Order: sequence, then structure tokens, then C-alpha cells
Amino acid sequence: MNSVRENIIIIAEDDPKTADLVSIYLDREGFVPVIAQTGPKALTLAKQHQPILIILDLMLPEMDGWEVFRQLRRDSNVPVIMLTARSEEVDKVAGLTLGADDYVVKPFSPRELVARVQAVLRRATSKDLEAGETYAYKDLVFNREKRTVILAGKPVPLTPHEYALLEALMGRPGRIFTREELLDRIYPNREATVIDRVVDVHIGNLRKKIEADFHHPQYILTARGIGYRFADPD
Repeated sequence: MNSVRENIIIIAEDDPKTADLVSIYLDREGFVPVIAQTGPKALTLAKQHQPILIILDLMLPEMDGWEVFRQLRRDSNVPVIMLTARSEEVDKVAGLTLGADDYVVKPFSPRELVARVQAVLRRATSKDLEAGETYAYKDLVFNREKRTVILAGKPVPLTPHEYALLEALMGRPGRIFTREELLDRIYPNREATVIDRVVDVHIGNLRKKIEADFHHPQYILTARGIGYRFADPD
């Protein structure tokens, strides 16, 4: 039986001192921290507790954070903040491209981490509170209230970033969005190191899920040299 409690945040971190420090700061803000010291344990606790957010160290034993994240995303859109000692831009881009909600490099300030946790949760909550609307074009139906995407009668599993991109594009069919504008939709508090080509990666992944012909899209169209637009029914 699942044990569901409000405000649970899983800290997937194998260093006890770091995990305990983060736990103390989260507890002060009213969250319920649960620590996992291995990758498999993080997945088990995620299923058991259904957390509101996961802080995920990428260098976990038994199963690294990259694989933990991939398995989480198979059936969950829980917000994830990646935590790692790696500071290279390629690692940040890789993490964000996979669909992480934020990326924090060690050493870090616990206060800053808590602030980032709160910012990610605010973004997730604001999406949940948006008025329900349904966008439809051909066989694609996007329901904002239920947070579902249906293609030809079948549900399409999207990452949070893919969902945000499709929501922006379908909400304004025909309007051209620059890559910078789309970056702002998926990374509102992004660092300067997040390059706009990350959008191309997310769009490519999204097209693979909704387009019958990836090379001749009918839904998400390219505005060369600018960005992207959703097909205009008119």
C-alpha cells in the first residue's frame, strides 16, 4: 500500500552530511524530507510516497541518477532538481534536455537549493491551477484541465518540458515563437548557460511522439531562422 503524505520531498543523495543538511533546511520550510542513498531506493521511495519533488544526485551508487531519472519519467511527471558535482555546460544541457526542472552544482548553498525547490513547485502549482481549456487540431487533443494529450484516441506521454512547449504552441496556433520565448516557457529561471538549441532537442522529441512523419510535420512547423509555430487551422 502506498504511503501518501503531503509535502514529501525525496533527497536522493549518498553523502550523509549533504543529505542531512538539505533535510534540515527543507524541514524548516515545512516539507517532509525522505532520504534515499542509492538509485534503486530512490525509485522505491518515489513509488511508495508519491513525492511533490525529488532532489536527485547524479552520482548515486548501484544506479546512477541519469538512469533513475529515465525510469521516473516512464510513468511520472514529478518535478526533479538534479544535484551534482559536475559543472560542465554539457552536463547541465544534458540534464535539462532530458526534462529536469532545475540543475544545482555542488558545492551549493542550502538556502539557494530550498529557494529553487520553492520556485519549481510554484511553477508546477500555477500550471495545475490554470483554467481548463481544450485545444484540438486534426487528431490531436490537448486538455489543460486534465493535463492530457490525446492523439487519434490514444494518450501521449510527455515530459513536463514537452508538455509546456505544446501548451504554448497549441494555445496560439499560427503564432511564431522564437527559441528564446520557448526557453522562457520551460526554464523561467534559467541560467545563461542554457543554450537556445535545447529547444530544438525538445521539439524533436515532441515531434517523434505526435507526428506521423517526423520529416514532414503537420502539427509543429519550423519558422526557419526564428523558431516554431503550431499549424493554423485557418
